[in-house]
Amino acid sequence: MTETLVELDERRRLSLGKVGWPEHRRYLAHEESDGTIVLVPARVMPESQARLLANRELVEQIEHTLDDPSNRVRRGRPARKG
Repeated sequence: MTETLVELDERRRLSLGKVGWPEHRRYLAHEESDGTIVLVPARVMPESQARLLANRELVEQIEHTLDDPSNRVRRGRPARKG
């Protein structure tokens, strides 16, 4: 792990241009009891996606189907009216 000294500006802002990965643009920040500030890369997702990911059984079913397409259930089209 390489350490880089960074300094806060007069408004207590910090530039992370020299540290971290360029694709990480959002972070969750928390402060440890000793004053250490920890930044954890974060992503924002819709509430519906969070609910889906919380349903472990459904996620496993989806992964199982994606792993082996022969497990898919093929449904026919409804008959046309008219």
